[in-house]
Amino acid sequence: MKLLKNILYNVNIDKLIGSTDIVIQKIVFDSRQCEEDTLFCAIRGEFFDGHKFINNAISIGAKVIICEQFPNILKKDVTYIRVLDSREALGLISDNFFKNPSSKIKVIGITGTNGKTTIATLLFNLFRSLKYKCGLISTIENRINDKTIPATSTTPDSLKVNELLNEMILHGCQFCFMEVSSHGISQKRVFGINFFCGVFTNISRDHLDYHKNLEDYILTKKMFFDSFQTNTLAIINGDDDYSERMVLDCKSDKIIYGINSKNADYKAEIIKNDLSGLEIKINGQDLNTKVTGFFNIYNLLAIYSVAINLDLNNIDLLKGLSNLENVLGRFNVVKFKNGINAIIDYAHSPGAIESVFKSIATIKLKSQKIITVVGCGGNRDVGKRPMMGGISYDNSDITIFTADNPRDESILKIINEMSIGLEEKSNKKLLKIENRKEAIKEAVMLAESGDIVLILGKGHEKYQEIKGEKFPFDDYEVLQNILK
Repeated sequence: MKLLKNILYNVNIDKLIGSTDIVIQKIVFDSRQCEEDTLFCAIRGEFFDGHKFINNAISIGAKVIICEQFPNILKKDVTYIRVLDSREALGLISDNFFKNPSSKIKVIGITGTNGKTTIATLLFNLFRSLKYKCGLISTIENRINDKTIPATSTTPDSLKVNELLNEMILHGCQFCFMEVSSHGISQKRVFGINFFCGVFTNISRDHLDYHKNLEDYILTKKMFFDSFQTNTLAIINGDDDYSERMVLDCKSDKIIYGINSKNADYKAEIIKNDLSGLEIKINGQDLNTKVTGFFNIYNLLAIYSVAINLDLNNIDLLKGLSNLENVLGRFNVVKFKNGINAIIDYAHSPGAIESVFKSIATIKLKSQKIITVVGCGGNRDVGKRPMMGGISYDNSDITIFTADNPRDESILKIINEMSIGLEEKSNKKLLKIENRKEAIKEAVMLAESGDIVLILGKGHEKYQEIKGEKFPFDDYEVLQNILK
């Protein structure tokens, strides 16, 4: 419960009609969630415009309306506040309503095309293993210490973010590790959040069904670091082509990590890399881990860089890192008794898939075949389909194009678009199997001892989205049934 005048601090108000001495019990941006003494924030979205539901919100209890445009008829006993940007206003009002939670906890935001979930989750696991109280906001799940809260999006709306941060503080959390997606930045879901530091992993083509082009996608990611002030920290993958550009206008201190970067503050040297784990040196210090996959060297470097700058004891840090294991759905190795190795990975963009194949190339023997099962999501960036298909085919001995989450599109249409421009070669085999379960079974049947069956695209997901419905589907479960 808050007085309206106390939660309008810093909000850029264009015009206000009504009283600010009103008690606010609840903030919503979905009119259906209104109750008595509710503040309704009208937001223009991709598919719906909240301004069209203002009267509906008032009819079921809204006493305050935040909007960019006043309705034609203003009702008595309702306060109307016109702002220039409803999304920004929602972020600031939410921050004020929950007593500025991000100023009471160290929030670490991770952005980039790949690695966000792994870095955020492993940071959380690391700090929990060392008995710290902390929170996690991620694609897979949200966590407050040992309590799990289902995640509905990579970066929740600003109201939910502030609510989660407030809950973390009430449970004594010192740190929050949070994925920051391009959608989250573009839609200002992290507006008003006081970040302790931000991590940039990499950039490759992704989400171009939402962003106008790659340039727009890059600039959106850059906006995150542009907003940083001098009391924050930017931790950057110096080996990525876009690293310098990402922090060009960033006012905060910069920390660089990498394998090849000459200017890296934290640098890794590879000692051993196989399906049992990575052995590396970070700034000359030995680290033997259970984490697999070459690309995870960068993720471990990012985690090390964050932890050291959160003043974690170096011995505790190295010990904690050595006990970490791969995040669910990220380069998870499943071994068959007959010597076949299966790898399940969430990779669903050209860059992510390429990264997985590069990781496999560093550990596979010439005698080992790669049999890949891959699909592309429906109602998403069509341009990346032939890229993903081409990368998979070129790097595999046998490739099976199949369903991912087809949504409203024909599976066969998606598969055919993955095949555009693909020149079939005599030493490589391409199969098209629409049913994903059958595709995985076929891949295992075709594999021999030592071969690698690579299953891409869904990772941790427990469903397939088809024609508006989510049907139970789990790549792990399918593999376990085959193992039986």
